Amino acid sequence: MNTVIVPVDFSETSLNAARYAARLLTGHYEVTMILYHSYSKSSEAEKITADLEGLKESLMKDHIGKMEILAHEESDFVDGLEKAARHRRADLVIMGITGRSAMAQVFFGSNTLKMAERKVCPVLIVPQDAVFKPLKNVMLTSDFKNTAETTPSAPIKDFLDIFNPQLHVVNVDKDHYISLTEDYEKEKQELKQMFADYNPEFYFMRLYDVDEAVNLFAESRNIDLIIAIQKNHSFIGKLLSGNRTKTWSYHSKMPILVMHE
Repeated sequence: MNTVIVPVDFSETSLNAARYAARLLTGHYEVTMILYHSYSKSSEAEKITADLEGLKESLMKDHIGKMEILAHEESDFVDGLEKAARHRRADLVIMGITGRSAMAQVFFGSNTLKMAERKVCPVLIVPQDAVFKPLKNVMLTSDFKNTAETTPSAPIKDFLDIFNPQLHVVNVDKDHYISLTEDYEKEKQELKQMFADYNPEFYFMRLYDVDEAVNLFAESRNIDLIIAIQKNHSFIGKLLSGNRTKTWSYHSKMPILVMHE
């Protein structure tokens, strides 16, 4: 990973995401963090540049690494961010998001959803109340269907190589019994081989409420970040489908890394 873009609109949510990103990347000297802002009027250029420089200076007091600023005029925020990500060949975009249910907002609205849909690069979502913690335990959700074809192993491995967390691969299905079916066992072996260098641990939870299952697992294993693969009819799709009656109180504080199949 060489380039990470962090969009900033100077709201507290985006500033928290910038602080999180700076701490996440501290000490990773090979990575350049870019503070990005697009403005709609050319008259704003000077002030925006000064504000970005001020933010950079503030973050650099604690951040050990490379940091740049990028500001330009653009009528559409997501179009501008996509252009910047492509031009700079960004490996990751880190974005803030407002609201208690971060996952729902990632997939059902906001500029974050629009950016993720562009499939330019992975997007790390930082909820507004997220507090940085070193990434010791990461959860990869999987539906265990066609894993070899649909799991973006290269970017996931790149991420794991940098932060070296323990990898927990989780599946929730109400039809799980004492032993796995032949199909599930086959997919498990595919993933086990795919991530062999990271000693993954596998968990198959037989619960009807996917929300509850992920919540319980995250709490019991002190999960610091969720990796969600965006694809149709996936485990993560089940996680977000329908009207949810429970609040994602735990996940509202947990960063979510959105990958694309």
